Amino acid sequence: MSEDPSGVTQNAGLSENAAAAIAYITFIPALIFLLVDPYKNNPYVRFHAWQSIAFTVSAFVINIALSIVLAIASAFVPFLHFTVMSLVNLFWLIVFIVCLVNAWNGKRFKLPIIGAFAEQEANK
Repeated sequence: MSEDPSGVTQNAGLSENAAAAIAYITFIPALIFLLVDPYKNNPYVRFHAWQSIAFTVSAFVINIALSIVLAIASAFVPFLHFTVMSLVNLFWLIVFIVCLVNAWNGKRFKLPIIGAFAEQEANK
């Protein structure tokens, strides 16, 4: 930290909580935080970066698989695909917001299965 002539203290970089929250916005900041100092050495930021990446990959895979199944099923039940995928995407949004808010507030909120993986990767 340095102090400019006006007496305002300046801190270079993001706070730990801000970096952890930003890691959830997309997988790109999460990857950057895993590669760039000082964040790559911070277990808290690493945990949220890994959890964000695992969450993104999991949501993508589940959405693709569910879309295939629902595309077939919607031949028999009109609007099934749209309705179910809308609910699933709302669920993903809620999980994303919960993770982001918890990271911002300094909590290590662990998602089921994904959280254990993220914890393991963060502590390497």
